[in-house]
Amino acid sequence: MSADFSSPVPAAGLAIGRLLLAALFLLEGWSKLRGYDAAVAYMNRFGVPGALLPAVIALELGGGLMIAVGWQTRLAAAALAAFCILTAVMFHGNVADRSQILHFEKDLAIAGGFLVLTVAGAGRWSVDHAAGR
Repeated sequence: MSADFSSPVPAAGLAIGRLLLAALFLLEGWSKLRGYDAAVAYMNRFGVPGALLPAVIALELGGGLMIAVGWQTRLAAAALAAFCILTAVMFHGNVADRSQILHFEKDLAIAGGFLVLTVAGAGRWSVDHAAGR
């Protein structure tokens, strides 16, 4: 049985879900942009080159915006799902620290939400739908 995402309730659910996921990445991307040096230092502490920060900010802001408006949703959602999984492994892999385990689990849960969008698409209330995708 396939789901009908075109009726109002599923369309609203997909739109609200997109906005909630997008908000997190738009806020985090903006935060990294405003606190650029601190973000570089944080990345360096985990052995991740600070030179990657512009790409991270672009992914968070660009991907977040794409998810919010529902444009190229499947592509953006797949990229952000992969990013969340990488972030979980690279920054939150300390299983001896309960706080880090919670961050690890949170990142995986967010990746799960993006994987749902990758499969379901943006829904009726989106640029993708208006463009016939």
